[in-house]
Amino acid sequence: MKVLLCFLFGTFTVSNAFTVSQGFSRSARAAGRGQVSMAADLSIESCGMKFPNPFVIGSGPPGTNYRTIKRCFDAGWGGVVAKTVSLTDNPVVNVAPRYGQHRFLTKDGGKKGDTIGFTNIELISDRPLEDWLEEFKKLKAEYPDRILIASIMEQYNKDRWQELTEKISKTGVDGFELNFSCPHGHPECNMGAAMGQNPAMVEEVTGWVTEATDLPVWAKMTPNVADIRPPARAAFRAGAKGVAAINTILSCTGVDLKTLRPIPTVEGYATYGGYSYAAVKPIALRMVSELARDEAVGEISGIGGVAKASDAIEHILLGASTVQACTGPMLQGHEMVQDLIVGLEAFMEEKGFKTVREFVGAALPYFTTHHDLADRQREAKKAKAGETNTDLQWGEDLTSVTSDLTTN
Repeated sequence: MKVLLCFLFGTFTVSNAFTVSQGFSRSARAAGRGQVSMAADLSIESCGMKFPNPFVIGSGPPGTNYRTIKRCFDAGWGGVVAKTVSLTDNPVVNVAPRYGQHRFLTKDGGKKGDTIGFTNIELISDRPLEDWLEEFKKLKAEYPDRILIASIMEQYNKDRWQELTEKISKTGVDGFELNFSCPHGHPECNMGAAMGQNPAMVEEVTGWVTEATDLPVWAKMTPNVADIRPPARAAFRAGAKGVAAINTILSCTGVDLKTLRPIPTVEGYATYGGYSYAAVKPIALRMVSELARDEAVGEISGIGGVAKASDAIEHILLGASTVQACTGPMLQGHEMVQDLIVGLEAFMEEKGFKTVREFVGAALPYFTTHHDLADRQREAKKAKAGETNTDLQWGEDLTSVTSDLTTN
């Protein structure tokens, strides 16, 4: 079983219900700052890149230009995947508004509650490639110890992919992330998820890029497939050093009941967008763990649902060696990383881990089949007197029985 293995979206406010380090109170984290930092080594090497910590800004608004990337590095992020760039014959036009939030509602239904999901219809960078090339050089000169990864996306054309790769390779960036996964990014040109849903195309295009550069290449996977493993395997066959998973999930945020229009609404109309943040974590964790359990898959950069430290730790336990966040810093601010760092340090101290690599994939051996679970429970005589184990035993008190059968 493979356990040695390698995340999109500035600043809104989020309620205290989504603290960044679940399981570690702010007072405990503050008290532990001076105690754990010397014991825990948060650095990790992945695909030949040495990250000072495993927390990486995912491709999107937090890494949209020199100023925002500099802010990320100054805040303490171990790496940044810049916003996706291309050769772009035609100007990219981003609309406004382009985000929608999915919230818990208060019991009276009259107030907005905590954000649990976030939809975007944002496109790739609308800035000239020449500006990016200069900014990449400047950033690497100023932050040589931080990892800077260029996210690229192009049409299905070998010359264009290789021209883009070669130009960026000369700037000093540490690696590439191939955007095979934006769910709403130029599908009419076979770009983004339209490309990433086709394993043969993923393999061919990844090969074009690895042919044009010696820098490590990650392929960013789309969740909008029946099985995420075939395109990942294809990327590794073509020379990718790692995969990033997952990108956003194609979705509709909802409908405005006053106007009867889907949201986010632009001039009265809408389109499907990418769904992210806390609500997608279970889906992301499932896909990350599926990749990590596949012998043909190498390093993984986990993405999806990171709102607090425990979310990131779960990604690592399920096989990711680095963890990306984009919507999180958009809603909580760049400084979110400090809570991630302190939460990770506290976890490592509690469990006795000295390095991050020690617990990459540590939860993977405990997956099995439902049939095996039933056998194990039967053999261990887990069925206690009065416990509801069959459908016939369910009664009128639905919520109490549900609570009795719930782990967390």
